[in-house]
Amino acid sequence: MKKIHALSVVLSSFILANAQAQDVSASLPAPFSKALQQAGISAQSVGVYVQEVDGDGRVLASANAGVPFNPASTMKLLTTDAALELLGPTYRWKTQAYADGNQIGSTLQGDLIFKGNGDPKLVLENFWLFLRQIRAKGIRDIRGNVLLDRSTFDQNAYDPSEFDGDPMKPYNVGPDALLLNYKTLTFQFMPDQDKRQVSVVIDPPMSGYAVTSPRLGKGGCDDWQGKLQASVDADGASFNGALPASCGEKTWYVNPYKMSSTQYFGAVFRQMWTDLGGSFSGSVKNGVVPPTARLVTEWSSVTLPEVIRDINKYSNNVMARQVLLTIAADILKLPATPERGARAIQSWLAGKGIDATGLVIENGSGLSRNERVSAKTMGRMMTAAFQSPTMPEFVSSMPLVGYDGTMRKRLKDQGVAGQAHVKTGTLNDVRAIAGYVLAASGKYYAVVCLINDPNAARGQAAQDGLLQWVYENG
Repeated sequence: MKKIHALSVVLSSFILANAQAQDVSASLPAPFSKALQQAGISAQSVGVYVQEVDGDGRVLASANAGVPFNPASTMKLLTTDAALELLGPTYRWKTQAYADGNQIGSTLQGDLIFKGNGDPKLVLENFWLFLRQIRAKGIRDIRGNVLLDRSTFDQNAYDPSEFDGDPMKPYNVGPDALLLNYKTLTFQFMPDQDKRQVSVVIDPPMSGYAVTSPRLGKGGCDDWQGKLQASVDADGASFNGALPASCGEKTWYVNPYKMSSTQYFGAVFRQMWTDLGGSFSGSVKNGVVPPTARLVTEWSSVTLPEVIRDINKYSNNVMARQVLLTIAADILKLPATPERGARAIQSWLAGKGIDATGLVIENGSGLSRNERVSAKTMGRMMTAAFQSPTMPEFVSSMPLVGYDGTMRKRLKDQGVAGQAHVKTGTLNDVRAIAGYVLAASGKYYAVVCLINDPNAARGQAAQDGLLQWVYENG
């Protein structure tokens, strides 16, 4: 059903694009059109919308503006702006620890329960501090089980290989109401030519998780990950191949997709709890907070603006998925699904009077072949965001052109460097930009350019040229 819907969107986009074809070239800046031609990109494959965000709101450039295109990671702007306005700029995720049983001295005669609410940034240092809070309540020896309550998010099956067939990539980690450390393993390989061996350090340290090191190899360092012949599962990681000595130290971030989120949480918890002087010999399994449980302590996350800064500057797909589901859980008060998050955002746009015809939100991160939005919908959303009280948080979450994030190496020697905050998006056959340009005139413009074309990879020069043109002519 999802494929049929996506196909209908593509067909309608094609029809609308053809209907507008005669007007496209006239609506685009001449340097931009020339750059597209040089890149072999059809003008019908591009959606552009440039609008002044204050004053009379004049449209500086527009082409195929109503046609839905795949926005790649620029979709994160829609998700994060909705979150800022719907959840509020002071929003924090709460993760609770409950005890079900009697505490006698430092011994809990019962279960310890963790209830998650979707914190996208429950990283190791934060989890360690959370466990210290529990220890500070006097609990040392847990005589029951550890239960994980993930009921804030609907527990739908998730296939980490669905997007690109590479489930070990960290960006393919699925959403989780108790997401710990992005459910990622970091392997650091350190070859020692004198000892003719390779040492491996795993982070986070995990109780009972065995790691078999690769051999020290020869030759070039091309495809070094493939040469490791990795096998990563719930019980351990084996590297049955070799790491060429020429590689030097290497770091590999892995989604241990054969290890369930519960197994991952359990292995990290056991190790950290032991390191903090605690003892525990029970099981770690899924459950829900029973009515008889008492709250022990609560962990409060960083604020939403800090989270969306990570999402937009560094294009964190896993965090963006968490935010979409948080919107669904908070607004609809139901177990969160991507579909419910999408409905909440569509209602939010409708309340602003923004036409979202053709909008398709699959996971809110842009890591999708099915997501669609028109340049005009994105541009009008960004124009409205500039007038919002949360504008400073939203704008500052985007990469500063020529300085940081995914735009740090682009346009460094041009006048627009340091004068624009722009989010990028990249997929096969997709190149997208969306953000704000402070023109030399002192006026601010929302700029959106979505390219869906077999030659999209050649479109960066055209998009960079568009940003510079807006800076000079806005």
